[in-house]
Amino acid sequence: MDASTWQKILDLCTRLSNVTYENLTKIIRLEQTGSATGARNLDDSDQNDVDTWMGGGTCFSMTWHLYQSLRDMGLEPRLVMGHKRKERNIHCALILPNVSLDATPLSSLVSRLSSDYLFDPGYLIFDPLPIPAAPPFGTGDAIFPLVPNSVRLVRPVQDRMELWTGGALGDRGLAGAQMKLRFEYPLDGVGVEEFKQHWVESFSREMMTYPVLNRLDRERGIQYYYQKGNLVTRDANGSRMERLDEGGRVEKLSEIFKLSPDLIQKALSILSK
Repeated sequence: MDASTWQKILDLCTRLSNVTYENLTKIIRLEQTGSATGARNLDDSDQNDVDTWMGGGTCFSMTWHLYQSLRDMGLEPRLVMGHKRKERNIHCALILPNVSLDATPLSSLVSRLSSDYLFDPGYLIFDPLPIPAAPPFGTGDAIFPLVPNSVRLVRPVQDRMELWTGGALGDRGLAGAQMKLRFEYPLDGVGVEEFKQHWVESFSREMMTYPVLNRLDRERGIQYYYQKGNLVTRDANGSRMERLDEGGRVEKLSEIFKLSPDLIQKALSILSK
């Protein structure tokens, strides 16, 4: 792959990093249409670019937008589903296979050898991560010093990979917080129709019964996460949590997550019914 194409991919990831992970627009679409299929079809990411979205999206809309954009570049990304403990197909990402980069230095995370790359914008990973080769051809293990969360990819066998995250890496290369297994990905991937079916099924999951907001400020290395009334702020020094009172909740969420106050209030009103 030439340097200009790779730079376009990095620029795409940067644009996507400005999108807030949120389920509020998803809740609103479901209320508007009355069906999960209708709500998915209404998702702006299904047809349009990031600038036309209502404000953000979950892993499905982010991954789907990225998938379409890479296809428009003439590339052949592969959609993959993520499993979490006993919950199947709860997350999604994509893989760009057989990327061989030239010698132009573009990123400290980029290998100069041909590799498959993981893209996981739904988990706020906006750097393409080279996937380690499975044993016996490789170590099956790679760690990436992202901020505020370091990322570890473990590939014990050829067709399966695990995603682990922890705190920012210290001077000795150790994560500031214990690493936890987040998702397991079967690397064979799924077709478009199966992906869309899992997308539809996501509208009936428990997380649609309360607001979930997640945003990464890449420049400052700060992650903001809101769920069930609690706001978590995470940086290289660790995490802190505060309970948001209902009084100023909408205004504070709007400021932190860069979403319209009207959109936030509309979703909260739907949830309160």
